[in-house]
Amino acid sequence: MPYQSRGNRRNNVQLGATRVYAGAVPRRIPESILDAIPGGLAWLALGVVVLGAIYAPMTMMLGAALLGMYSAVRFLFAGVAVLMGLRRIRTWEARDWRKYYAKHANDLSLPLEKVHHVIIIPNYKEDLDTLRTTLDRLAMQPNALDAITIVLAMESGDPDGIAKGEILKAEYDRLFANFFFPVHPKGLHNEIQCKSANQAWAARWARRQLVDEMGMNIHHIVVTTMDADTLWHPRHFEALGVMFALDDRRYSAFWQAPIRYHGNVWDINPFMRLLHAYSSAWELAYIAAPWWRALPMSSYSMSLKLLDNMGYWDSDVIADEWHMYIKSFFKREGDLVLRPMFFPFLACATTGKNVWDSVMRRYRQTLRHAWGAKEIGYAIGQMNEHPSTGFMNGFKLVFRVAHDNLLAGAGWVIITLGTQLPALLHPEVVRENSNALPFVLLQVGFLIVIIMTLFVFFVDARLRPPRPAGNVSTRKERLMTLLSIPMLPTITLICVAFPVVQAQTQLMLGMPLEFKVTKKN
Repeated sequence: MPYQSRGNRRNNVQLGATRVYAGAVPRRIPESILDAIPGGLAWLALGVVVLGAIYAPMTMMLGAALLGMYSAVRFLFAGVAVLMGLRRIRTWEARDWRKYYAKHANDLSLPLEKVHHVIIIPNYKEDLDTLRTTLDRLAMQPNALDAITIVLAMESGDPDGIAKGEILKAEYDRLFANFFFPVHPKGLHNEIQCKSANQAWAARWARRQLVDEMGMNIHHIVVTTMDADTLWHPRHFEALGVMFALDDRRYSAFWQAPIRYHGNVWDINPFMRLLHAYSSAWELAYIAAPWWRALPMSSYSMSLKLLDNMGYWDSDVIADEWHMYIKSFFKREGDLVLRPMFFPFLACATTGKNVWDSVMRRYRQTLRHAWGAKEIGYAIGQMNEHPSTGFMNGFKLVFRVAHDNLLAGAGWVIITLGTQLPALLHPEVVRENSNALPFVLLQVGFLIVIIMTLFVFFVDARLRPPRPAGNVSTRKERLMTLLSIPMLPTITLICVAFPVVQAQTQLMLGMPLEFKVTKKN
């Protein structure tokens, strides 16, 4: 949003849907300072924990216990939200979406037959079988032939990209309204090799093709970007079309469905299934809970009108979904919503040849995801540059973006080391105060986490798809599944906390992270 100096007076001029302000130019905070925030807090927490453990062990343990109790209570709220989400999913699956549209349509609604879906599938060196599975699921959508355009976003750096595009177009062109496979050039200015750059180029290409050349109405197009292995619910786009047509805020909204890591659940090492089950549970909890703010994740939708107004995805970011949401939120002065879609989609989790390989692959994936901590600084910078959004409105989003990243980084340091170091350095103090408040809180919090772990385990087991033919449960698999429950804290430490701290430290030190897709087979 442009600013020009006009003394102390600021003029507000309404231009369509965009407001232009004239006033004092906000001083831009250096990116290096913003990037250092999460890592700096993690290392500051380490220093506080060490000093507290030495000089004030019981105070340090109390602080760590309170933070641990806060995390445990969040687990309880997440469990309630999961139950609410499962109930909403059953409601959506039983709904006749055509009748729902007819009942709720009004003068502000779009004609349902006018809504068109553009589905962008960024991919790089994906094998044909993966892409075929993805396209097979999309072809199952009731409106595929009339209302879905596939944009298979290929990369010029993939030597087989064009050949794969031609093969898949020949196989699937007749099943969709349109099937394109634009090829993203390599080495464009200010780009890094990432999903965000690929899908931004593909979306601009699709706009020119569909709107400028074919004459489609940009106001009737909803864009979905997804991972190459995303498997949508068979009725997802039928429901999305109805929700888009009925929503009077369709040009200021994102749509997000919950993720279930069941796309290859029977290929995942059984030692790691519980960790992925927790990820699925938290994704549903954020979507379903009215007390938490959901953010887009992995595969999501928005209107082409909004995407075009916001200048598409930035081509030099890794956390494309959060970055695009933050960018849109502040450019629109907070006029942005995220609408839940209660049709879960399946995603593939990391696998491995053995336990160690599975752990290392998950470590590398989390390291890449944890680079999203950069969005904390970006959100703070946007808040500073767009004061018209309002302090509290902007702060709430900044807090949401920062919360989970800081809890997994600085929070992990405080909870883990803050409870262990005082006991190691002052065992006599611990013995003398074994019934004090910190220990009571730790015991209650630990009990809550155990109960919620069992809850997540059984819910996820009930929701898994049937085993494929020939995939038989073995005694070793059952043993490793049972061992994964008591080992979950250790697995979480290695696969979540360590890579998060590493990524935040690299950000703080200005060390770049190369975007690498983790193998899932």
